[in-house]
Amino acid sequence: MKLHRVLALVLRHLYLYKRSLARFMEVFYFPLLDILLWGFLTIYLQRFPGAVPGAVSFLLGALILWDILYRSQQGISLSFLEEVWSRNLLNLFVSPLTAGEFLAATMVLSLIKLGLTAVVTIALAWALYGYNFFLIGLALVPFVANLIVLGWSIGIVTTAIILRFGQKAEVMAWGLAFLFQPFSAVFYPVSVFPPGVREAAWFVPASHVFEGMRSVIAGGGFPLAHLAWAGGLNAVYLMLALAWFYSTFRVVRERGLLLRVGE
Repeated sequence: MKLHRVLALVLRHLYLYKRSLARFMEVFYFPLLDILLWGFLTIYLQRFPGAVPGAVSFLLGALILWDILYRSQQGISLSFLEEVWSRNLLNLFVSPLTAGEFLAATMVLSLIKLGLTAVVTIALAWALYGYNFFLIGLALVPFVANLIVLGWSIGIVTTAIILRFGQKAEVMAWGLAFLFQPFSAVFYPVSVFPPGVREAAWFVPASHVFEGMRSVIAGGGFPLAHLAWAGGLNAVYLMLALAWFYSTFRVVRERGLLLRVGE
């Protein structure tokens, strides 16, 4: 892997944002809208008798963490689609750029976008609702790392699907992550699931992260067991996602299907 090729692709995508308001809106618009809508809704619900104590912390913490996962996935999927839409995919892969270098560049891009979005949403949550995201403490570091890795795994799988089936599958770039959301226990505990679904939910790494987050906010200790499960599952899923991507890329290249990806 050559670092200069990875950085060149990162710079190419960053230059696209220089004079594009629409691309900046893609990074900031929906996260800001979510913070505003869910934050004010939670404040309203807390006025009623029997409201859950600390509901703002539970909900806004979950919302910011979910956005970390989603932006990590989008950083990979949309970077790939950008090359498809601009008919540049074939040009990239007839160059010395490898599939691994392409993935590395999209991961770097996802971290840059994620960082920009997180700064704004965390600042807005503090300014409007007095919510300090960093009160989660040291557990925040492995929480965020696990969600980023899961987002990358979903993004790699999404990219492999689009690579194999072309633009007709591009809806997966927006929809696949949300397939996991109901089973990730983002806004509610795993205990609300019926038997069978409850056990299956524990195989989603995000469910361990969000359960751990709620435990920390409620005053529990460091959720070592949840983090160990999340880390182990993420390692397995990332390896499977990479194996599928490389296998798909090899098949597509051997069959000359790269020309059809943009169709």
